Amino acid sequence: QVRLVESGGGLVQPGESLRLSCAGPGTRNGIYIIAWYRQAPGKQREFVADVRSNDDSVTNYADSVKGRFTISRHYAKDTTYLQMDNLKPEDTAVYYCNERALSGTYDTWGQGTQVTVSS
Repeated sequence: QVRLVESGGGLVQPGESLRLSCAGPGTRNGIYIIAWYRQAPGKQREFVADVRSNDDSVTNYADSVKGRFTISRHYAKDTTYLQMDNLKPEDTAVYYCNERALSGTYDTWGQGTQVTVSS
């Protein structure tokens, strides 16, 4: 069972930055996709960004965060980051890390971390 641990959330003012971290277990086989999702109060969970485990140049972003958020990988630490710049109040949500194997053998979620953007 792959276990993911998120950290880095908090309260910031509009225009400020935060970096979220998603730590993986360290070793596993196969190719997988690591993604960030978010869920605001009263709304459905939505996709934010993802990156491929074996090629961190392969990334995707939601239109709402393009140009402001950057997803990246630190392979030695088995950690995926979400750098969030120029945060807006509408970015307020619980952010979840997700990892799914391309083979279909697992699809795992972290516990979530709260991000609040408010003046």
